[in-house]
Amino acid sequence: MKFAVGYQVPAYGSSTSELVSLFKNHISEVYFAWPGMASGRPPLADEDYSREELAALLIRELKAIRADGCSLDLLFNANCYGSDAVSLAFEKEILATIGILADNGVKPHTITTTSPFVATVVKREFLDIELRASVNMRIGTIQAMQYVADLFDSFYLQRDYQRDIGYVKKVSAWCRRHGKKLCLLANSGCLRFCPGQSFHDNLIAHCSEAEQQENTPGFNPHTCWKLYQKPENRAEILKSTWIRPEDICRYEELVDVVKLATRQHSHPATVIGAYAAGKWDGDLLELLEPGFSPAFYPDYLDNRRIPDDFFEKTSHCTLGCTECGYCEKVFAEALRSYDDLPMTGILHGMDA
Repeated sequence: MKFAVGYQVPAYGSSTSELVSLFKNHISEVYFAWPGMASGRPPLADEDYSREELAALLIRELKAIRADGCSLDLLFNANCYGSDAVSLAFEKEILATIGILADNGVKPHTITTTSPFVATVVKREFLDIELRASVNMRIGTIQAMQYVADLFDSFYLQRDYQRDIGYVKKVSAWCRRHGKKLCLLANSGCLRFCPGQSFHDNLIAHCSEAEQQENTPGFNPHTCWKLYQKPENRAEILKSTWIRPEDICRYEELVDVVKLATRQHSHPATVIGAYAAGKWDGDLLELLEPGFSPAFYPDYLDNRRIPDDFFEKTSHCTLGCTECGYCEKVFAEALRSYDDLPMTGILHGMDA
């Protein structure tokens, strides 16, 4: 299984290019946003660098990543581009960004977007760039794929459906028949069918402007974090959309790209290492983005205590997911406290 991982500004002495080199047998793509541009995460920025310095650093990193045989995926995957959404100015910005990358020898192989406008502009000008529908488009049905099959070469399946392996097989078969690639996001910590996703994704797209506002104190824009503040809701984490490293192999013949959310993860090597090994012996929350470890502390979810049949039990769940009680039982067994661990116990996925 090969994975797509996210670019991070180098920190703590490590860089994305070094991670790619370390895990070169397991990473096929690196996805990234252009500095200062809205995307599915806050704009690439660092107080230690100017925007120009960030761009130069990104290009140097991309050259090293490309030299290691990795393909490059440029993100235009913000949920909102405001009044510029279909403007000539935005079109020029899209083409200029691709041009800068091409001039520096790191032209993207793929562009992942939420915007039919972006897809139209790129397809008109660059027939050699693969166009991929972002997971943020929430394309969960074959019917939806058919509607935009003229624009996109590959699709991220709406993550709310990806644990249903039988359904994934049907979608995969349609993609194969129609010359499309199927992709999934393995380690999202987001709630399944989250009712706050549209609001939150739009807020992220405008976070640079929002941070300049005098915002109402005390409001939590994250439905998930608000939910997990109450211990009685925490079993919902097992009903989310993530796929454990132990189960990712089940998708080997069904999907072309497995994305690992690592653009903002504090320990991306931990995530990549766990999925590359197909095994994780620590806190399951540490693999997710968002990870919720602070919300659950001093408790954690011991992945070793999640039963081997968890995937089979949860891959045929009804969409209601309110009456079974299986996840509540598993949660009670897997929940452990750091306070009960000896100093040599598992803290970050490794036995002493």
